[in-house]
Amino acid sequence: SPRRGPFVAINLSAIPESTAASQLFGHARGAFTGAGQAHDGYFVQAGGGTILLDEIGDASVTLQVQLLRALEQREIQPVGGRVRSVDVRVVAATDTDLSAAVAAGRFRQALLFRLRGLTVPLHPLRERPADIAVQLVHFLGLALDAQGKRERLRLVSWQANPWLDLSAVEAAL
Repeated sequence: SPRRGPFVAINLSAIPESTAASQLFGHARGAFTGAGQAHDGYFVQAGGGTILLDEIGDASVTLQVQLLRALEQREIQPVGGRVRSVDVRVVAATDTDLSAAVAAGRFRQALLFRLRGLTVPLHPLRERPADIAVQLVHFLGLALDAQGKRERLRLVSWQANPWLDLSAVEAAL
């Protein structure tokens, strides 16, 4: 991607609803008790880059309205501040069934429509058994790197100094 700005990842389920707008969109000095100075929110911090809104399904309906404005108009309004433009790519992730949440009134249909620009379904690992071996090798590589023994992962065959029992790998599959 030609977008070279920062990557900012936020877990929305970890942000208290009372401070979510301030953390995402920022706040002006004096906007509330304890706001001694202005603060750039995550959207401004990700300017020119990408913001990942993890667990978007846990966002409050009030926050969803503000997120919808950021997506539709590329504008945010810091708490107690003036509207400002933002240039960020928004990526959202959730394990919540957002269509069911819309039907139940817990998620705004307009926001779901905006987020569905490109949907990448990620099926459970149990439905992708071929990925288990790839991940096993990846994480083994990380563990061996930490021990300074990465070369042990480069085996020509299982008969040549088998440091990992083949049955253990097959059991993982």
